[in-house]
Amino acid sequence: MITGKTLIDLGFKPNKWFKEAIEYANKYNLEGDKLLNYLESIRPTIIEPFSVALDYHKNIRAESDLEISNVEQIHKTMAELMKTPTLVDGAVMPDACPTGGTGQIPVGGIAVAKNAIHPAMHSADICCSVMMTNLGQIDPKKVLDKAHSLTHFGGGGRKDIFDLPRDLEDKIKSNRFLNSERSLSFARTHLGTQGDGNHFLYVGRSEKTGETMLVTHHGSRGFGANLYSTGMKLAEFFRKEISPKTLAKNAWIPYDTEEGNQYWEALQIIREWTKLNHKLIHDTTQRRLKVETLDQFWNEHNFVFKEDDLFYHAKGATPLDDKFVPDSKDGLRLIPLNMSEPILIVKGETTDSNLGFAPHGAGRDVSRTQHKKSKGDKTKEQIFAEETEGLDVRFFSGHIDISELPSAYKNAQNVKDQMKEFGLGEVEDKILPYGCIMAGDWQIDAPWKVKARKKREAKERKAKNKISREKYRNG
Repeated sequence: MITGKTLIDLGFKPNKWFKEAIEYANKYNLEGDKLLNYLESIRPTIIEPFSVALDYHKNIRAESDLEISNVEQIHKTMAELMKTPTLVDGAVMPDACPTGGTGQIPVGGIAVAKNAIHPAMHSADICCSVMMTNLGQIDPKKVLDKAHSLTHFGGGGRKDIFDLPRDLEDKIKSNRFLNSERSLSFARTHLGTQGDGNHFLYVGRSEKTGETMLVTHHGSRGFGANLYSTGMKLAEFFRKEISPKTLAKNAWIPYDTEEGNQYWEALQIIREWTKLNHKLIHDTTQRRLKVETLDQFWNEHNFVFKEDDLFYHAKGATPLDDKFVPDSKDGLRLIPLNMSEPILIVKGETTDSNLGFAPHGAGRDVSRTQHKKSKGDKTKEQIFAEETEGLDVRFFSGHIDISELPSAYKNAQNVKDQMKEFGLGEVEDKILPYGCIMAGDWQIDAPWKVKARKKREAKERKAKNKISREKYRNG
């Protein structure tokens, strides 16, 4: 009688295929070489990482002392990333910056995998994207004020929730990775919210026509983050089974499995929800202002794009090629830089070195924490006044976040120059800034912070009262 112990004694590690193998071996009384040959034929093939990293396209150049270490780290992490055995090509953009340690795809990176979806390469902010609506000749302040009253930044969802369309809800319920109550709750309550960090609502005027344009930047919020968490667990399961020496951060879901197909479908549902999330904010603002929409388009810049059996993982890179954007409008794409710079409206062609992508913004040379430390000689209010002069910049939480001010980002002109140098899209128009809204440092008033503050203050009062009583007793 063949058992799991029999297989382990033969040198096989316990795995989910044991059950089927044991049943088959016992049914046909396999033993000796016949048993070994059968077991070797059905156990998963172990895929080893490449010993030498694949080449990738370097659409970036350091233009200052500060950028040298940043670019060196990008190349170091990409060299490790390109040992991942599913990859066939890769690239980095001028706005690239490291994230998550060596071997993890940087922001501004593209990794092309064959028959594989890598959840860490689309990250938790699945389908982070931008949308523009042209509202014609209207005062930009009116647009910003109205949008401010309708949007939502910071943690959590809305109390005044928008209706989730029934057909979209049905799609969510039919997908094995999205149909939990937690996922559905996020889909409902996070609709019409923009999150935090570098997400924004921006209002400006077209350089060509003077028309007022509204631009939003955000991703799929808790709805997408919940799928990412599920995807990482599934990818880790496959990694342990088929490629245990691959870095955990680069684990993948094989597309040619039932799980892979369902996960790809889940990503498309996330994309549909995220586009709706933008449209609700734009269209509600337009209706409340009682003006006409002259134009509207959008594009994601943090997603996975499919062409046959190749999966382009763009971690902060704008797809130029229409084959990646099924709802493309005249091939136009949006590239924001920082709150004091114009948002670029671009078009572009696929080349051997850009792989069909452009930058998604200006990127960072240092982390948020490092940037804050570098500004320690001034107050937040002083820095804010200097860097937003002439602009109507608002933080939804009421608390300034200096890590999102212009100086926190790479030099915008350098990024634009390198776009031209490396053939990363042509500028068709610019949206000149009037003002914007961002979350700001909303965690100052987060419930857990308030609770911790009250607890600390109560402890301090108790200590002071104890000292006062002791002084009284001692006369």
